[in-house]
Amino acid sequence: MIDGYTVVDAHVHAPRLSTLKPAWLEWAERFSGPHDWRSAYDTDGNVVPARLDALFEAEGVDRALLFCEYSPRATGIQPIEDNLPLVAENPTRFRLVANVNPYLHHPVAAEVERQLDLGAVALKIHPVHGAFSPGDKELYAAYHVCAERGVPVIIHSGTSSFPGARASFGNPELMADVVEDFPSVQFVFAHGGRGWWYDVAAFLALARDNVWLDLSGLPPRKLPEYYARFDFTRLAGRFVFGTDWPGVPGAARNVRALLELGLPDAVVRDVLSGNAAKLYPGLGI
Repeated sequence: MIDGYTVVDAHVHAPRLSTLKPAWLEWAERFSGPHDWRSAYDTDGNVVPARLDALFEAEGVDRALLFCEYSPRATGIQPIEDNLPLVAENPTRFRLVANVNPYLHHPVAAEVERQLDLGAVALKIHPVHGAFSPGDKELYAAYHVCAERGVPVIIHSGTSSFPGARASFGNPELMADVVEDFPSVQFVFAHGGRGWWYDVAAFLALARDNVWLDLSGLPPRKLPEYYARFDFTRLAGRFVFGTDWPGVPGAARNVRALLELGLPDAVVRDVLSGNAAKLYPGLGI
């Protein structure tokens, strides 16, 4: 907990460093600030589960969603299996998130099923790093699996600075048909339309009951500016807290920056954990 608030970090990357392209490491060093994320790793660049667990405990994070990623053109391939020891270390704190890339996984539905069977509580789609449209009909098979299983889908929504990324596929408008075609699936727009699509992402979150905005990678103090055209308190009711760890100066710092925005206490509690508890099965909070 942080200052009496239960905290779910719904957007965490803790990969083996040997699976990454150099740009990822540069990104982590640039945006982590004073946060000593490398203390969770050994000298070979492997995550030490007990160290990561202790670091998140010290930061006050009660639950954390661990992302894998299959994006060879942008960041590399970080298989979901690498995260299994982290969950084994502390199955209360850590949960898996699945990821598929239609250029690598065929049939895509079978790979979604496989990763969900490993215990994943959500599916992440990264169209910007994979250079594909999230509205592509080939991905409908993945969305059907999530609908059948009651699993939410996290979509990278917005720009990315990594070489090989294709920002145009981060346009939230590409999801307009999908969120209508799958009304029973909860869609979380990671990074909230970061870049020049904040308005589109916010409009969809307010217009559709199955659209949410993940705050990862967004400085909390800048949120009122990013979403200036909207009723900020109402929109905050659709926020899900996440950091994009390790590219963050610490979860506790971001939580306290969020507290300074003056949102009602009930809204803050939903942002920090309540909305995640509604979205992601089995968090136990």
